[in-house]
Amino acid sequence: MKNILCALAVVYLSFAPGVSLTAHAVSYSVLQEHRQVRDKAVMQTGTILYLFHSGTPDVKKTISINDILIVYRETPSCELKEVGKIKVLSSSGDNFIKAAVVEGEVKHDDIAKKGTVSFLVVLSDDKCK
Repeated sequence: MKNILCALAVVYLSFAPGVSLTAHAVSYSVLQEHRQVRDKAVMQTGTILYLFHSGTPDVKKTISINDILIVYRETPSCELKEVGKIKVLSSSGDNFIKAAVVEGEVKHDDIAKKGTVSFLVVLSDDKCK
Protein backbone atom coordinates (compact mmCIF):
# COMPACT_ATOMS: atom_id res chain seq x y z
CA MET A 1 0.00 0.00 0.00
CA LYS A 2 2.84 2.33 0.90
CA ASN A 3 4.52 1.68 -2.46
CA ILE A 4 1.33 2.50 -4.37
CA LEU A 5 0.94 5.82 -2.53
CA CYS A 6 4.57 6.74 -3.26
CA ALA A 7 4.14 5.86 -6.93
CA LEU A 8 0.97 7.98 -7.18
CA ALA A 9 2.72 10.89 -5.46
CA VAL A 10 5.63 10.69 -7.94
CA VAL A 11 3.24 10.58 -10.92
CA TYR A 12 1.23 13.52 -9.56
CA LEU A 13 4.30 15.65 -8.86
CA SER A 14 5.75 14.97 -12.31
CA PHE A 15 2.57 16.26 -14.06
CA ALA A 16 1.50 19.05 -11.67
CA PRO A 17 4.06 21.71 -12.80
CA GLY A 18 3.15 21.19 -16.47
CA VAL A 19 -0.54 21.72 -15.78
CA SER A 20 0.03 25.01 -13.98
CA LEU A 21 2.42 26.34 -16.64
CA THR A 22 0.01 25.73 -19.53
CA ALA A 23 -2.66 27.75 -17.75
CA HIS A 24 -0.48 30.87 -18.05
CA ALA A 25 0.18 30.51 -21.79
CA VAL A 26 -2.31 33.13 -22.99
CA SER A 27 -2.15 35.56 -25.91
CA TYR A 28 -3.75 38.96 -25.37
CA SER A 29 -5.68 40.59 -28.23
CA VAL A 30 -4.57 44.05 -27.07
CA LEU A 31 -1.18 43.41 -28.66
CA GLN A 32 -2.76 42.77 -32.08
CA GLU A 33 -4.81 45.99 -31.83
CA HIS A 34 -1.67 47.89 -30.85
CA ARG A 35 0.21 46.53 -33.90
CA GLN A 36 -2.62 47.56 -36.24
CA VAL A 37 -2.65 51.13 -34.88
CA ARG A 38 1.12 51.37 -35.08
CA ASP A 39 1.30 50.17 -38.69
CA LYS A 40 -1.49 52.42 -40.05
CA ALA A 41 -0.96 55.76 -38.34
CA VAL A 42 1.53 58.10 -40.00
CA MET A 43 1.59 61.60 -38.56
CA GLN A 44 2.83 64.35 -40.85
CA THR A 45 3.66 68.04 -40.36
CA GLY A 46 1.10 69.77 -38.15
CA THR A 47 -0.32 66.63 -36.58
CA ILE A 48 -0.81 66.77 -32.80
CA LEU A 49 0.53 63.77 -30.89
CA TYR A 50 1.46 62.85 -27.35
CA LEU A 51 4.69 61.67 -25.81
CA PHE A 52 4.62 59.23 -22.92
CA HIS A 53 7.34 59.61 -20.28
CA SER A 54 8.21 58.39 -16.79
CA GLY A 55 7.24 61.60 -15.01
CA THR A 56 10.51 61.73 -13.08
CA PRO A 57 12.06 65.08 -12.14
CA ASP A 58 14.93 64.70 -14.63
CA VAL A 59 12.44 64.48 -17.50
CA LYS A 60 10.47 67.50 -16.32
CA LYS A 61 13.69 69.48 -15.83
CA THR A 62 15.04 68.63 -19.31
CA ILE A 63 11.97 69.49 -21.40
CA SER A 64 10.54 72.97 -21.94
CA ILE A 65 7.71 74.32 -24.07
CA ASN A 66 8.83 75.03 -27.68
CA ASP A 67 11.73 72.54 -27.47
CA ILE A 68 12.38 70.63 -30.70
CA LEU A 69 12.90 66.89 -30.23
CA ILE A 70 14.35 64.50 -32.80
CA VAL A 71 12.23 61.43 -33.53
CA TYR A 72 13.77 58.04 -34.25
CA ARG A 73 12.37 54.73 -35.48
CA GLU A 74 13.92 51.40 -34.64
CA THR A 75 14.97 49.37 -37.70
CA PRO A 76 14.77 45.56 -37.90
CA SER A 77 18.49 45.49 -37.10
CA CYS A 78 17.78 47.40 -33.83
CA GLU A 79 19.39 50.65 -34.99
CA LEU A 80 17.70 54.03 -34.51
CA LYS A 81 17.02 55.97 -37.72
CA GLU A 82 16.03 59.66 -37.61
CA VAL A 83 12.56 60.09 -39.14
CA GLY A 84 11.39 63.55 -38.06
CA LYS A 85 11.20 66.38 -35.56
CA ILE A 86 8.48 67.47 -33.15
CA LYS A 87 7.86 70.62 -31.13
CA VAL A 88 6.75 70.48 -27.48
CA LEU A 89 3.45 72.36 -27.01
CA SER A 90 2.47 71.68 -23.39
CA SER A 91 2.40 69.19 -20.55
CA SER A 92 -0.61 66.91 -20.45
CA GLY A 93 -0.92 65.28 -17.04
CA ASP A 94 1.84 63.60 -15.09
CA ASN A 95 3.12 61.31 -17.84
CA PHE A 96 2.31 62.96 -21.17
CA ILE A 97 3.55 65.85 -23.26
CA LYS A 98 1.49 67.34 -26.07
CA ALA A 99 3.56 67.98 -29.21
CA ALA A 100 3.23 68.69 -32.94
CA VAL A 101 5.10 67.23 -35.88
CA VAL A 102 7.26 69.92 -37.53
CA GLU A 103 9.26 67.76 -39.95
CA GLY A 104 9.18 64.23 -41.39
CA GLU A 105 6.70 61.42 -40.79
CA VAL A 106 6.20 60.12 -37.26
CA LYS A 107 4.49 56.86 -36.30
CA HIS A 108 3.01 55.45 -33.11
CA ASP A 109 5.80 53.81 -31.02
CA ASP A 110 8.59 55.99 -32.44
CA ILE A 111 11.08 57.38 -29.92
CA ALA A 112 11.59 61.11 -29.38
CA LYS A 113 14.82 62.20 -27.71
CA LYS A 114 16.43 65.25 -26.19
CA GLY A 115 19.86 64.61 -24.72
CA THR A 116 19.64 61.53 -22.51
CA VAL A 117 15.86 61.72 -22.08
CA SER A 118 13.59 59.58 -24.28
CA PHE A 119 9.83 59.59 -24.90
CA LEU A 120 7.45 57.12 -26.52
CA VAL A 121 5.22 58.57 -29.26
CA VAL A 122 1.53 57.70 -28.76
CA LEU A 123 -1.57 58.81 -30.66
CA SER A 124 -3.44 60.27 -27.72
CA ASP A 125 -3.05 60.65 -23.98
CA ASP A 126 -5.97 58.34 -23.22
CA LYS A 127 -4.29 55.24 -24.75
CA CYS A 128 -2.16 54.68 -21.62
CA LYS A 129 -4.60 55.71 -18.88
